[in-house]
Amino acid sequence: MPGKSTRLTFTVLATGAGVFAMLQSLIAPALPTVQNAMHTSQSTVTWVMTAYLLSASVFTPILGRVGDLVGKKRTLVAVLVAVLAGCLLAALAPTIGVLIVARVIQGIGGALFPLSFGIIRDEFAPAEVSGSISNLSAVIAAGGGVGIVAAGPIVTALDYRWLFWLPVAVVALTALIALRYVPESPRRAEGRVNWLGAVLLSGWLVALLLPLSQATHWGWGSGRVIGLFAAAVLLFALWLFVEARSQSPLIDLRIMRLPAVWTTNAAALLFGAGMYAIWSFLPGFVQTPGTAGYGFGTSVTGAGLLMLPMLIAMFCSGVLSGRLEPVLGAKKLLIAGAALGAVACGFLTLEHDKQWHVAFAAGVFGLGIGLAFASMANLIVGSVPPEQTGAATGMNANIRTIGGSIGAALTGVLVTSRLQPSGLPYEAGYTHGFGLLALLCLAAALAALLVPAQRARRLAGAPRASGDTSGAEAETAPVGVRS
Repeated sequence: MPGKSTRLTFTVLATGAGVFAMLQSLIAPALPTVQNAMHTSQSTVTWVMTAYLLSASVFTPILGRVGDLVGKKRTLVAVLVAVLAGCLLAALAPTIGVLIVARVIQGIGGALFPLSFGIIRDEFAPAEVSGSISNLSAVIAAGGGVGIVAAGPIVTALDYRWLFWLPVAVVALTALIALRYVPESPRRAEGRVNWLGAVLLSGWLVALLLPLSQATHWGWGSGRVIGLFAAAVLLFALWLFVEARSQSPLIDLRIMRLPAVWTTNAAALLFGAGMYAIWSFLPGFVQTPGTAGYGFGTSVTGAGLLMLPMLIAMFCSGVLSGRLEPVLGAKKLLIAGAALGAVACGFLTLEHDKQWHVAFAAGVFGLGIGLAFASMANLIVGSVPPEQTGAATGMNANIRTIGGSIGAALTGVLVTSRLQPSGLPYEAGYTHGFGLLALLCLAAALAALLVPAQRARRLAGAPRASGDTSGAEAETAPVGVRS
């Protein structure tokens, strides 16, 4: 746990990151309500989620790097102000177009994750870093669960606009406290922002994630989907070319090639595919009326309550991982987290005809999420130079989001490929979807096995010369392969 001198800083970071994580999932259960209130179509209202996803994907790594260069505290405060403005605009939005713009502004808050991890590494005592990162990861993971659970009661008791009004006061207070009390790190990366790299990174992320999120409406074989996928490949290749030759790259590709980094990112991609798909489809499954031959016909609030075991479990296991990491190591915790996700999805594939089946599987998956979130963050932070922390953790969060988009898209194809005359999916679609997610989580566990065993980790707070990646190579090299 953080010491007395850093508890306020940790509280600020946890509050900001937790609110952003909650905003990710808070609006999803309320989309039908928003659609009716604003008299718009289903395809249009999905942009409330899509715009947020695209914005967060673009701003997370870019502002993580900006924080490394100009100061993490300064960037953190600016990001909190942006989230505040986005929440205020969303609460007042008179049209769906304004609400979508507000969600784009809220998406800037994705940078809170890498900035928070970087501040912890810079400001906390080395002995506090691992546990604090685990605790923050638990808050981030639980924030997404809180959104799913709280959305129904808030909309029922108040109105969907209160999904944005409630965070306004919290974010405003957090920004003021951060401005006054969070210290500015003296560590800065050298160089400048590579704006060409930033534009190309934004381009290939949007070109990849947009068709993944909209393919069910546009059609997988449509010209827009195929054209955007082709553009993503081209822009990604150009981005690699520009970054490799830049004296001040946005994302240092040498860092991305470190064994502990690329293997952790591979596991993040696969585990994110399973995690976000479960968040997206399990509430819909339990809300399906029993006339479809499955489901329980629960309300949004009832679906949230069935997800409550996941929320509790992910927070508890995330906090517990901070105690287990010094003993077992982050690699073993990541393997265990992904394996628990595979067990949960495998159980749902076989057993899902009673509500306790869903609640039990959600709890097991929650244990996996807590362990995986904390261990991935610790593996990345412990493997890169301090001045690369923001960019590296930002890319890890982004890769997890990309995996989530892929997992949700693939699961959506399986669930909606065949519909009953009533328009509801067949049970087999969900069964096949749960089976796919079990395989994805199992693949994440296998990828985690490739993470190099850390023989002797350097103290997390120790300085390293700018641009020196040899230390990161050494500290993550497998036993017997050190040079």
